[in-house]
Amino acid sequence: MNNADDRRHSPAAERNQGPILAVLQRVLPINGIALEIAAGTGQHAAHFAAGLPGWHWLPTDGDVDASNSITAWCSGIPNVLPALHLNLLTAAEDAPVWPGVPVPLDAIFCANLLHIAPWAICAALMQGGAQHLAATGLLITYGPYAEDGVPTAPGNVAFDADLRQRNPAWGLRRLTDVAQQAAAAGLALQERVPMPANNLLLVWARPR
Repeated sequence: MNNADDRRHSPAAERNQGPILAVLQRVLPINGIALEIAAGTGQHAAHFAAGLPGWHWLPTDGDVDASNSITAWCSGIPNVLPALHLNLLTAAEDAPVWPGVPVPLDAIFCANLLHIAPWAICAALMQGGAQHLAATGLLITYGPYAEDGVPTAPGNVAFDADLRQRNPAWGLRRLTDVAQQAAAAGLALQERVPMPANNLLLVWARPR
């Protein structure tokens, strides 16, 4: 049985959940079903589901141990669906669609994953996302990116160096490279939203 003691806490999620929700409330329709990838502690799922009462929110994470924290944070929020274990790379190898995930989805949200995962996770996210999204669905990613022709903030330069020292497969991703993976899946960048602390919220969709 889950209780408040199972809740993990991310200071970054607490800081950014307000600004992210404000954008979600602007770009998303009144109702729908959303999948969150790499839900982590569950703080985002709880905050976004409460702020988007017309949406059903399905949190997932590749860490099987994350479910207790997600469930604890989301306890009592009626529009949060039971958390699922979802490893994008394993799912991509097994089937064209993600196991246990409904089709179609109106939105997919993924925060702070691409830079702390192997590069192959980006293709898995875009390809799987395109398989699951409704025709007008949105794939929304959030985090730090490197952009051609745009000076990288010193804090992000240091963050990138730290990530690569911890794991050579990690690091800030070039927005151009991410866009190429999206294009291969039939998705295009619809909106780029600058966010606090040198992050970006990116809205991907099928070209119209």
